[in-house]
Amino acid sequence: MARPEQVLLLEPQHELKFRGPFSDVVTTNLKLSNPTDRNVCFKVKTTAPRRYCVRPNSGIIDAGTSINVSVMLQPFEYDPNEKSKHKFMVQSMLAPPDMTDMEGVWKEAKPEELMDSKLRCVFEMPAENEKTHDMESNKMSSSLLKSESSSLSGKSLSSTLDDGEVKKIMEECKRLQMEAQRLREENKQIKEDDGLRMRKGNIMSSPHASGSMKREEGLSARSVALILLFFVIGVIVGNFVL
Repeated sequence: MARPEQVLLLEPQHELKFRGPFSDVVTTNLKLSNPTDRNVCFKVKTTAPRRYCVRPNSGIIDAGTSINVSVMLQPFEYDPNEKSKHKFMVQSMLAPPDMTDMEGVWKEAKPEELMDSKLRCVFEMPAENEKTHDMESNKMSSSLLKSESSSLSGKSLSSTLDDGEVKKIMEECKRLQMEAQRLREENKQIKEDDGLRMRKGNIMSSPHASGSMKREEGLSARSVALILLFFVIGVIVGNFVL
């Protein structure tokens, strides 16, 4: 008994075309439409399962709806003299009204309930002039994007800071630099004084020395914080000026 005619509408109907180069994954789409008033189960099979990744490869298409199946060809060494023998088959059947287990329905399906459509795979390699054109187009697009991003960044910087604000930041940086220098000198003097007291053997017993060490720690922490703040502001201003 002949199998019933396929109820699903396939787009494309007969060929799945893959356009190179094939050094990376190449994807083509297969659209499955269900024009009937019943849900339809489907499966997508291939003669070369290790060469393709199909998502989704099975499922249910509701009545009056469609689904796009992505067929991804894995990278391989293309030989123009070798014709592709790969084929795909879309198998379908009308879903029972009370279906709960799709795998069980497939196993119990009778041959006269199954419908199928076959498609062959076609590999296309672009000509050399098309490759060159594509590469030039990609280069032009990337250069345009870079120029637009640089002009936009320049406009955003100029609109963010005016001359008065830059001058204020520069003055604040100078003030912080002088303050940091003063703290470094004061810190150095404290270390020299404490070193002298340590050589005399009074550093561990003298309360005044303990207070001096605490003051040194406080000044050192403050000095480090101011130096870091000055460095960050300097980097920001440097980026704006450049």
